[in-house]
Amino acid sequence: MIYLIDRYGAAMTLEQLIVLNAIVEQGTFRAAADHLNKAQSAVSYMVKKLEGEVGFELLSREAYRPTLTERGEVFYRHATRVLQRMQQLKSISATLRTEQEAEVALTVTATYPLPPILSLVSEMTARFQATHIKMSRDNMGGSLEKLLAGDAQIAISTLDEVPLDRIEALPLRSVMMIPVSHPNFVAAREERMKSDAEMQTHIQVVVSDSARSATQSRGILPGGLRWTVSDFATKKEILLANMGWGGLPEHMIQAELNEGTLVPLSIEGYPPTQVSHYAMRMRNVTHGTVAQAIWDSLRVEKVENR
Repeated sequence: MIYLIDRYGAAMTLEQLIVLNAIVEQGTFRAAADHLNKAQSAVSYMVKKLEGEVGFELLSREAYRPTLTERGEVFYRHATRVLQRMQQLKSISATLRTEQEAEVALTVTATYPLPPILSLVSEMTARFQATHIKMSRDNMGGSLEKLLAGDAQIAISTLDEVPLDRIEALPLRSVMMIPVSHPNFVAAREERMKSDAEMQTHIQVVVSDSARSATQSRGILPGGLRWTVSDFATKKEILLANMGWGGLPEHMIQAELNEGTLVPLSIEGYPPTQVSHYAMRMRNVTHGTVAQAIWDSLRVEKVENR
């Protein structure tokens, strides 16, 4: 028997709330009794006892069909919330009895579009309410580092420096990286191809690698001036402020390209590049229920984006 104690010390049971809810939903004491497979006298007694414990009438019995009193309406609204929470608790208890993990960590490289991942996380959260899904955004080697260290069960990144003898990889969508700048940036004023030597005099904005052991090397024009920032959002703002140039994922700047607030650059040593992304997980590891479900959903995305 589950007892709910209010601040005045009155004890009511969950069963009493269930009975009250059945009366309101079914419309009569008899219908509620049939619905709950109880005697009508038992239903009437439980409501009367509940009213005695709360100190006021919950139902008006003047007409054929009982109706909630004014205070009963307020009480019932709160009671239904309790019943909903109890149902959620039962659902969580059921899933906890399975082999569902307490937490699954997912790391996604910053160049990969977020909408499909957010949709996936939302779906998994609804399916596996007892599992905390932890998602992080990392740059370049950061995702691989977390996967190898066991800090993430699934990583979405490129295959750069990935030890495929230890890691299983599932191809996902590709992302176009485009060198861009503000239309008034010096290097954007002429449409001709710029040489590496010319671009070395202009500030290139680059995003730092979030891996602890990494040295910045990807996407850098050798010998040029550069600023290093921690994320692509900051890099984009700097480029929009006409303070440098750099490569950005096409999906992140599509609106700016359409509006002309950012323009593509033609650079000899820095062409637009198609970057392939992969879902990755460790081989020879037993994967939990939720991690496997995420992997299976990513496999479906792979098929849909062929």
